[in-house]
Amino acid sequence: MLHPQARALLRLIEEKGVPATHTLTPAQARDYYLQRRTFTQPEPPEVASVRNLEARGPAGPIPLRSYRPLGSHGDAALPVLVYFHGGGWVIGDLDTHDVLCRQLANQSGCAVVAVDYRLAPEHRFPAAFDDAVAATRWVHANASSLKVDPRRIAVGGDSAGGNLAAVVALAARDAGDLPLAFQLLIYPATDQRRGWPSHTSNGEGYLLTRDSIDYYHDLYLPADGTLDADWRASPLLHADHSRLPPAFVLTAGYDPLRDEGLQYAHRLSSAGTRAALVNFERQVHGFALMGRVLDEANVAVQLCAAQLKQALA
Repeated sequence: MLHPQARALLRLIEEKGVPATHTLTPAQARDYYLQRRTFTQPEPPEVASVRNLEARGPAGPIPLRSYRPLGSHGDAALPVLVYFHGGGWVIGDLDTHDVLCRQLANQSGCAVVAVDYRLAPEHRFPAAFDDAVAATRWVHANASSLKVDPRRIAVGGDSAGGNLAAVVALAARDAGDLPLAFQLLIYPATDQRRGWPSHTSNGEGYLLTRDSIDYYHDLYLPADGTLDADWRASPLLHADHSRLPPAFVLTAGYDPLRDEGLQYAHRLSSAGTRAALVNFERQVHGFALMGRVLDEANVAVQLCAAQLKQALA
């Protein structure tokens, strides 16, 4: 059963005539996504410090934003979460996820480095993957100047960002020279084939629609599906899910991506990788950012932060 607050939010979006993402240009969709945060996200909490940085990337500098939590001492080497924002690899940026990164930093006691990877369609697959790997490597290489612990680096993200976190963990494991300690996967996209039952049962009427998923897919990947099986796009389809960092996977009951998140957690567990799954049965895709209007969003963030804190302690 859909949470009454989520139902009220969906009704308000319909009454306001907010256009569906797939009917917009990428520029329009990015603008709507940025504007919407003021209505659904909590006020940004104060943190000890925020710095805008740049990492060296394969196609030029990658903008980053570094957060240190309240109560942290200036020279202490903190554990760090490298965070990739959601938005279908097409929308989203450092500002759309600023509140969440502040919340995660304060509530976990970890530093957070948010990554402004290149977006499609200007930069199609595998640009986002390449930037995500490069940014994570840069954080590891510059741990001393960032005052973070290179032995306690986590990767995380929501939706498309959860996809990037998962594939960075796989790439790091396969390369063998980038030690990661944890994965925080918030309703991650793990299978570009889009065939799991929740894509049908939740594909209309619950904020993220099947049409919008196809829109994102076709802007990021070839529309004919020729690259859908590439593990850098579909981490569920990698041949080996063993020896990966422990993972916490969070899903939502009324999300088209619910089943592939569940399947990814199960694939990790079956391969011997420690993984925990929590499903917020009454919620929709994207809910974790909406703490101003959805009470369970704040609980979800607290849970993510607690898992992060425990894993990196």
